[in-house]
Amino acid sequence: MKKTRYFLLLLFVMNLLPFVADAQCSVCTRTAQQLGEKPATSLNFGILYLAATPLAIAGIIGFRWWKKNKDV
Repeated sequence: MKKTRYFLLLLFVMNLLPFVADAQCSVCTRTAQQLGEKPATSLNFGILYLAATPLAIAGIIGFRWWKKNKDV
């Protein structure tokens, strides 16, 4: 019961925070500013797309590890 409360509180707090995904380093930011608005948006989406694959792999491995150790 206590874990459920903490989880719901965490979800509530995370929903209050604005979700802004600007995944650019300083070099990419400077390049994007020189390119203009539309190419900068595409560059940002490309960076997020490249970051999604390793995060998904880590999530799948973590979930399988958690499921395996949960039954033990």
